[in-house]
Amino acid sequence: MSLSRILMVFFLLLSVSLTAQVSPPPPPDSVKVNYKVFIQVEEEAYYTADDTAWRKYLIRNLNPNVPVDNDAPAGRYTVIVKFIVSKDGSLSDIACENDPGFGMCGEVIRPIKKSKNWQPAVQNKRAVNAYRRQRVTFLVEYADFKIQSEVPYTFFTATDNKIHIQAGKVKNKKLSVSISSGTITSTGDDQYIVRVDKPGRVTLTLYKKRSNKKIGAASFEVKTKN
Repeated sequence: MSLSRILMVFFLLLSVSLTAQVSPPPPPDSVKVNYKVFIQVEEEAYYTADDTAWRKYLIRNLNPNVPVDNDAPAGRYTVIVKFIVSKDGSLSDIACENDPGFGMCGEVIRPIKKSKNWQPAVQNKRAVNAYRRQRVTFLVEYADFKIQSEVPYTFFTATDNKIHIQAGKVKNKKLSVSISSGTITSTGDDQYIVRVDKPGRVTLTLYKKRSNKKIGAASFEVKTKN
């Protein structure tokens, strides 16, 4: 399968929008007392100059080839990593809140662990321990086929999801498409209708009918439509 492109399409720092604070046990190597970690603060923790510098750091240090090196199907994958910025600027409790697999979780954690100390969050004019979240989205596409949907690589439950599939020189009548969960129906002219009942992820797999040779696969996130 020849690679068309692999892109990290955006990076976005998110704060937790809850008006509360939690007091988890201190890290195993710590003897701190009353180790409070804030999830809403007056001033967010930041990396060196600002969040722009952090974004540039991630772009320089993340390897966008990781999902393809691990045979990820075409698709849009988002990794969310949560961590604590301590009062001294050090990072701890770095972990993925979700893991789409194919090495992406570990790849996002790796440069976060290697980063220099941050400027800590501020509450009541004092440096405090606080949570931050980092979202990284990988977009993986291949040259062998192209699947277009209303929202890229996204289906919605209880909906007729219309998609358009082009598989190189393979015409629609010679193409077979299966889905890991739900149903997919050809409506002609490279058009299909997909129905999925539950949120999560499903995989579309493309084959040549006569030889049953696999052309490729694509992973779609399934969401509940509001």
